[in-house]
Amino acid sequence: MNPVTNVSFDDTAVAFSSKSDAELYKMYLLFKSMNSNKFVKLGGNLLNTALKLHLPVKFIIKPTIFNHFCGGETIEESERAIRELAKYNIGTILDYSVEGEGVDRSFDETRDEILRTVEKARGNKNIPFSVFKVTGLMRTDLLEKVQAGEQMTEEEKAAFERGRQRVKDICKLCHEADVRVFVDAEESWFQETIDNLAYEMMELYNKEKAIVYNTYQLYRHDRLDALMRDYENAVAKNYILGAKPVRGAYMEKERKRAEEQGYPSPINPTKEASDKLYNEGLRFCIDHIDRISLCAGTHNEDSSYLLMELMEEKGIAPNDERVFFAQLYGMSDNLSYNLANAGYNVAKYVPYGPVESVMPYLLRRANENTAIAGQSSREFGLISKEMERRKKVKRF
Repeated sequence: MNPVTNVSFDDTAVAFSSKSDAELYKMYLLFKSMNSNKFVKLGGNLLNTALKLHLPVKFIIKPTIFNHFCGGETIEESERAIRELAKYNIGTILDYSVEGEGVDRSFDETRDEILRTVEKARGNKNIPFSVFKVTGLMRTDLLEKVQAGEQMTEEEKAAFERGRQRVKDICKLCHEADVRVFVDAEESWFQETIDNLAYEMMELYNKEKAIVYNTYQLYRHDRLDALMRDYENAVAKNYILGAKPVRGAYMEKERKRAEEQGYPSPINPTKEASDKLYNEGLRFCIDHIDRISLCAGTHNEDSSYLLMELMEEKGIAPNDERVFFAQLYGMSDNLSYNLANAGYNVAKYVPYGPVESVMPYLLRRANENTAIAGQSSREFGLISKEMERRKKVKRF
C-alpha cells in the first residue's frame, strides 16, 4: 500500500469486484493463453487467415477475446460495459476502432459514427470523453505530405481540407455538447500535422475549459519538449491545453522505419528513459494545472502512484475535473477499480465495432500484452491471487 495515498493496486478484492467467479475463471484462461508468445503468434495468424477466407470464426472470437477487450459491435451493444463500469464510478470512452478504407465515403462514415458517440456522451456523466484518430478521417499520405512540406495538387489540397473539416465537425459538436475529446497520437512522420490540427481546434474550443485534448507519446524523446512548447502556446493564445500523456504504441514500427530510412530513431533508447520522461510530463502538467487539463493514459503503477502524490502535494482533490486517469477496457483493472474506489476520476477506453473490423486492434492488444515485460504475467498473477482469496473466503 502506498503510504501517501492509502491505495493499494494489489487489492484484488476491489480490482475484480465486478467479476463473478465464472467471469474471473474466463479471464484466467484468456491471460494464461496470452502469456505464451507462441500461442499468440500462431492464434493471430490463424484468425487472420480464417477471417480473410470468410470462415465462420466470429462465434469463437466474440465471446472470448472480443468480449474481454471490447464493448460490443455497436454503441447499443456497448451499453452493458458502460453500465457495468458506471456501477464502480468508472467512466467510458467509446472508441470506434474500425480502421478507414482510405476513401471519402469511409471517412464520412467514420466521422458520423464518432458524432454518434458524442451525442451518446452528451449529458451522460458515465461517458466523460469521446476519441478519434485523424487517420480515420483523411488519407495518411496527405498528412505526410503536409508535414514534409511537399507540393500538393489542387485535388490533394481539397481532400486535406475535407479531412480538416471532419475534424472540426467533431470538435465543434463536442464543444456544443460539453463533451471532452481525445485526438489520438499516431506515427511520427505525420504526427506534427495531427498536432497542428489539434492546436487549431483547442484555440477555437478550449477558451473556457479543455474540450480538445492532444495525445503525447512519451516514448518519443522529443515529446516533453513538445508538451512544454504547447503550454507556452496555450498561454500566448489564451486557451486551456488538454494533454493526454501516454507511453506510446508504435515502437517497433518507428524504430524499423528510422533504420530503413537512415534517420535517428525518435524513440527513447530504454524503457527507463521513457518512464522518466513520462513522469516528468506528469510533474509538468500538475505544476501548470491552472492552464493544463490532464488525462494520464497509463497502465504503470509507479506513474499512477506518482500522480496521486503530486495531486496531494498540490492540494488537488481526487475528483478535480482537471485530472483523469485512463486505462484500456479489459486491462489493469487493479489500477482502474482501486483508483475509482479511492475517489479519483477514472475512465476506460472501450473499443467497439464489427468483430472483423476490430481484429487488428485485438491482435495488437494480445501482442502488446505478450511483449510488454510482465504485463500478461502481472494480470495473470493478480487474477490467480483473487481466485485463491475467494477460495479461502468460501472455506470459512
